[in-house]
Amino acid sequence: MVDMNTKNYVLDTSVYLTDADAIFKFENNDIFIPLKVLEEIDKHKKRQDLVGANSRRIIRILDDLRQKGNLQKGVRIQEGKGIVKVMSYEALKETVFPSDLDIRIPDHTIIATAMAVQLEFPDRKTAMVSRDINMRVVCDSIGINSEDYCNEMVVRSSEELYQGFSELLVDDALIERFYEGEAISLDADEIKAKIYCNEYVMLISNSNPKKTALARFEDYHRPLKKVTRDSIPDWKINARNKEQSFAIDLLLDPQVKIVSLVGRAGSGKTLLAIAAGLEQTIGLTVGRNTYDRLIVSRPVQPLGKDIGFLPGTMQEKMLPWLMPIQDNLQFLLGNNKSTLQMYMEKGQIEVEALTYIRGRSIANAFIIIDEAQNLTNHEVKTIITRVGENTKIILTGDVEQIDNAYINETSNGLAHAVEKFKDFPLAGHVTFRKGERSDVATLAAKVL
Repeated sequence: MVDMNTKNYVLDTSVYLTDADAIFKFENNDIFIPLKVLEEIDKHKKRQDLVGANSRRIIRILDDLRQKGNLQKGVRIQEGKGIVKVMSYEALKETVFPSDLDIRIPDHTIIATAMAVQLEFPDRKTAMVSRDINMRVVCDSIGINSEDYCNEMVVRSSEELYQGFSELLVDDALIERFYEGEAISLDADEIKAKIYCNEYVMLISNSNPKKTALARFEDYHRPLKKVTRDSIPDWKINARNKEQSFAIDLLLDPQVKIVSLVGRAGSGKTLLAIAAGLEQTIGLTVGRNTYDRLIVSRPVQPLGKDIGFLPGTMQEKMLPWLMPIQDNLQFLLGNNKSTLQMYMEKGQIEVEALTYIRGRSIANAFIIIDEAQNLTNHEVKTIITRVGENTKIILTGDVEQIDNAYINETSNGLAHAVEKFKDFPLAGHVTFRKGERSDVATLAAKVL
């Protein structure tokens, strides 16, 4: 007897490559796996990244399930869950597939499987689940329900991402008292919006909007802190806007161990992070060198061909991806390659691929992960759990500029870090709103 309340889901390859545990997340509904999906998963199992790890894990999960029964006939995933069933090309014999679409193309084979499931169970709702936008569009165009796999989405859109900054209307007298050095605390009953620990606030006079004060909020039982750091003196870096002042304030505060900086190209997030790292590792200011070394890394996420197509050793292959970091370091060190090389040889500055960071336990270091928006939630977790005693980690990136096909602006690792850490005193966040690289770069980021 068919359960009318049970739904049928056909999961695309992209879902398993994003989350190997996806089959456990559809409650008491049945999941159908096209044989073509298993073939595509197999092609990724040797990759040394999260996609490869997910490929290997889903293969192991299915291998465990087949011990309980026959995957061709269907196996109960676990108690309280539905049935998982693998469907071969033979199941498509009765399916009338649009002649416009070549059924030999893998995506079309998977879509045809969804049609076959829909035909077999006319009284149930059948849906194709895919991270591929065009695949969902094709499904909708031929009458198949389609859904995105949004299990890891932390916000509905990038506009809803925590900004790290709020504006508050207050009495004129309160701003006067704040500037005079009086301890000013916020009253939770008078503040409508929630303010998080280490969030920056602009106090605006309710009688004169031009009269303002900038402060950092810790909690309702502590006075607001003045934003006193707005420069990185050893490297002659001065804040050009309030967001840069906030970032410098967090970057130079040893009590804040996790800092996330989000902003468009040219906003200064990476330069400020590296300058603050240099200031606290090889800087000239007495008592400021609280870390033994600066470690800078970024994910290998090419816009064109993958790393394997480049000639040379691993170090030579990594050079194109690490050059933006090298450019910033050389700019801060006076474009002196020999100086940079000296610090790298002494081990005070490390520039390397994320692959080498994962297996380490890093203590007494200032770590910067650039382009963190191209990391998954799992990858960010893996990296941050490498942090040892007296280590500070900085995540920088632009959530609107993602090159990883398996994540988007609401499900990437940087967005997860921003949202998940905002409640904790160990973390701080700043969203940059203005580009400062050049007038040309600012205009391009805005209009192109």
